[in-house]
Amino acid sequence: MPKILIVEDNELSRDMLSRRLRRRGYEVTVAVDSSEAIASVTTDRPDVVLMDLSLPEMDGWATTRILKNTEATAGIPVIALTAHAGPGDREMALEAGCDDYDTKPIELTRLLAKIHRFVCSPEVVSSGDYHTH
Repeated sequence: MPKILIVEDNELSRDMLSRRLRRRGYEVTVAVDSSEAIASVTTDRPDVVLMDLSLPEMDGWATTRILKNTEATAGIPVIALTAHAGPGDREMALEAGCDDYDTKPIELTRLLAKIHRFVCSPEVVSSGDYHTH
């Protein structure tokens, strides 16, 4: 069963997404901030991280940079999630090391397709083949 870490400080968003993913057979863990996220990725080794970019204290961009610059966690795919989908946000997320990007409110079918790409085709992570929707 693929493991997904949801990094999200909004309780309602976190709970709704985790329930929807569990119903589809994923093992889900959650982190509410960057320090929990880093600890969880390091110890739990999820298959995919869903990273909210607007986190308290340290944002998702900085958190992703830490994960991607740490040898033990660099290969774990990170999908950025944000409600603030302004010009350049997708590029900033990819530049920070995110492997893909999606917007909130979450369209589950689209997000599941992105997750599936990484869980079923790990070689895509290093190919730079990002899909835009």
